[in-house]
Amino acid sequence: MAVTFGSILGFDNGIMVAPMGADVAGSALVAAVANAGGIGLLASPVNSYDLTVNLITATKKLTTKPFGAGILLEFDNTKSIQAIFDEKLACLQVYWGDFPKEMVDEAHKAGVKVGSIKDAEKAIAAGVDCIIAQGVEAGGHIIGTVGLIALLPRVVDLVGDRDVTVVAAGSIADARGYVAALALGAKGICMGTRFVATKEAYAHDFYKHQLLQYTEADTDRTDLYSRATWRAYVRCLNTPFHNQWKNAPETVENDDTQPIVGYSIINGGEAVLRRFNGNTPNPTTAGELENMVYYAGQGVGLITEILSAADVISTFVEDAKKIITDLNDKYVAATTSTTTDTTTTTTTTTTSS
Repeated sequence: MAVTFGSILGFDNGIMVAPMGADVAGSALVAAVANAGGIGLLASPVNSYDLTVNLITATKKLTTKPFGAGILLEFDNTKSIQAIFDEKLACLQVYWGDFPKEMVDEAHKAGVKVGSIKDAEKAIAAGVDCIIAQGVEAGGHIIGTVGLIALLPRVVDLVGDRDVTVVAAGSIADARGYVAALALGAKGICMGTRFVATKEAYAHDFYKHQLLQYTEADTDRTDLYSRATWRAYVRCLNTPFHNQWKNAPETVENDDTQPIVGYSIINGGEAVLRRFNGNTPNPTTAGELENMVYYAGQGVGLITEILSAADVISTFVEDAKKIITDLNDKYVAATTSTTTDTTTTTTTTTTSS
């Protein structure tokens, strides 16, 4: 059942699932988020029209609600983007590389809204509909170095009165973070780690249960993984494996000299996982699970159980409503009442004199 609260971009509520790759944000998770009224974003296969269409088709079998997809612009994804346009998804999230105004215009012609995790000024100039302000606390790939509480209001101020929706991302794992983001000017939130720990996430159970064992003090920002194809910073759990290797020299890469630690089926194809590869294990993964990377944001310590995606969204909304109501009662209604009482007392005293 869809949960209505803080509707943005034509969706029932403002809770977005990050397009976590390679396939964590698959059809089951995205459909579950969409059915609950949230914004589901598929992790699009890299530059494959057919695989992207297949993934979209599988998702449409699970929901009649609108959903979108995310694209990593560090690589050529022309074919995947075209599939998203042709399938007329509700929205397209772009990340890392350049997304020119001409492509935004093309997306709009196809009826697709565009969101960007990019320098806010460039995103506004390109004409995007939404900007995701990602703090350095976020899990997975992180493009900036500034914390969310400092970054978010700056982005909100930059957007000003333009018709651009600002969404917050980074270390948000319960309703308190949701309300804090709203207070800082965001209209919605985008979460990854909290949605990995759901029943529908296409992540290995070992990964999901790892998230329940670590706290905000147990993550690390590193560029150790996937160096052979893409050097980029990520935030991951500081597992014994990561702690052993996190200070490895820059020359260490996930190339053919590294031992094979496992195998996965990703988007229908077999993937060989060498040490320091950047793929987290999915349900098909076999091998040395303890010697793989596990992305997580600093909000991981707030995650204590594996829920359904619908329960995550409904709990966030109901708890957010309660927090806002309690804050109103304590700081607004109480102040108004005190002011009224004071005014009444003053008037009575003046009349008496």
